[in-house]
Amino acid sequence: MEQMLAVNGVDLCVETFGAPEGPPILLIGGMSASMDYWEDDFCEALAAGGRFVIRYDHRDTGRSTSWPPGEPGYTGRDMVADIPALLDAVGLDRAHLFGISMGGALAQCVAVLHPERVETLILDETSPAFEGVPGVPPIGEELADFFEKASQSTMPDPDDHEALVTMLVEDQRAFVPERFDEGRMRAVVTQAVRRTPDMRPSLANHHVMGDGEPITATLADITAPTLVIHGTRDPLFPTGHGEVLAEGIPDATLLMLDGVGHEPPPIYTWETVVPAILDHTTARPDPRR
Repeated sequence: MEQMLAVNGVDLCVETFGAPEGPPILLIGGMSASMDYWEDDFCEALAAGGRFVIRYDHRDTGRSTSWPPGEPGYTGRDMVADIPALLDAVGLDRAHLFGISMGGALAQCVAVLHPERVETLILDETSPAFEGVPGVPPIGEELADFFEKASQSTMPDPDDHEALVTMLVEDQRAFVPERFDEGRMRAVVTQAVRRTPDMRPSLANHHVMGDGEPITATLADITAPTLVIHGTRDPLFPTGHGEVLAEGIPDATLLMLDGVGHEPPPIYTWETVVPAILDHTTARPDPRR
């Protein structure tokens, strides 16, 4: 059941799966993505493994607090601060942080600013959050062309939900070069549009918010045990991004997913991904602590 929680000066919409006594996994979505992009079935699969799964709508997504389009009253640093504040609101001292794309960058920042709140990290289809990391490749040329065309396109009427869904599904197709599951994506996007009072802030504000107070850190400063998950066909963050993360974070493990694009783990990978996450989030002594 969804609930609205007061978190860091805003209201965030939160939903949980599984028994609260289980090891908690906080799912942190990507840019402009509401909790809906963490599919119900995926959350339930983790919960069936004994985990307490928490997903939430970022600011300006879903049912959480929003600002006028193009005028976000917050920075990326505020979104970082939302995470430990959300743990407080749920009554958790620590959690496993599972972040995808922008959510992976937020999770890295929490891991260096608040290491006492982080059991482990799971970083999916993301890139180093800190400046000056060598060896990070540029985005793919095909996706660069997509961004150029998208910048010149016109958004449908926000009240025309069918047109919005069609646009968003086609946008997602550009990020998944192989095995794009249009039916599942349409269901996800339809739910996201239905739950969001106004999609205009969701589609604009994360792109124009400032970073906020800079964080001076390196990947080597991350002490949480880390699992890096990365698709071999991610056009936004090609495989080098995942490899750099796994090489730079001490003792990190890299799980490459053949043919996967810039997307949450698709259903055909769950038989590999879910056991890997359950194993990673099983309590074990950490020699670095």
